[in-house]
Amino acid sequence: SITDFSFDSREQWPQCTSISTIRDQSDCGSCWAFGAAEAISDRICIASNGKTNVAISSDDVLSCCGKTCGDGCDGGYPIEAWRYWVKHGICTGGSYESQSGCKPYTIPPCGHHVNQTYYGACPTDGYSTPVCTSTCIDGYSTSYTDDKHYGKSAYGVAKTVTGIQKEIMTNGPVEVAYTVYEDFYQYTSGVYVVSALCACLCVFICRG
Repeated sequence: SITDFSFDSREQWPQCTSISTIRDQSDCGSCWAFGAAEAISDRICIASNGKTNVAISSDDVLSCCGKTCGDGCDGGYPIEAWRYWVKHGICTGGSYESQSGCKPYTIPPCGHHVNQTYYGACPTDGYSTPVCTSTCIDGYSTSYTDDKHYGKSAYGVAKTVTGIQKEIMTNGPVEVAYTVYEDFYQYTSGVYVVSALCACLCVFICRG
């Protein structure tokens, strides 16, 4: 059975360092863009057997996908980010701190993260969606157009534990979304399972 053994993507594809990288979306509801950019980065590396190890820009898809993908920092649609990658391509770009790639993340970190630095207060209303640009940062040697990476296809997988497991083990990390209930705010570790006593559905925007 597929559940009878452990599987760690970091160990399966150790040459793909992006799998171990956790990015900071800051106070912007860009989880849909981050999830896509990070999983795409991993899959590009896996598909190339480690020959192409890049950080796909979450800022590029967040700022340039437009209304097709949703509302930017106010939330969006994960599948549309993947379709954008196939149709329009996405350039490279690392974290705000790294300033690496063509278009690194333009929103600075804020607030407090467990066992990490306090970055200062976040804006009262959160950050606004960055403006779309078609140029790379100063000093980057490749043009925006030439820096883009394109996907072959965007698709969903079976909405079952086994289906998702098989997809991860075959092609690499996936992006998922799930229904959030009020008890999620008490989550601390492990696999989240909604409490039988929890009946209130929570409207949840993916701000960092």
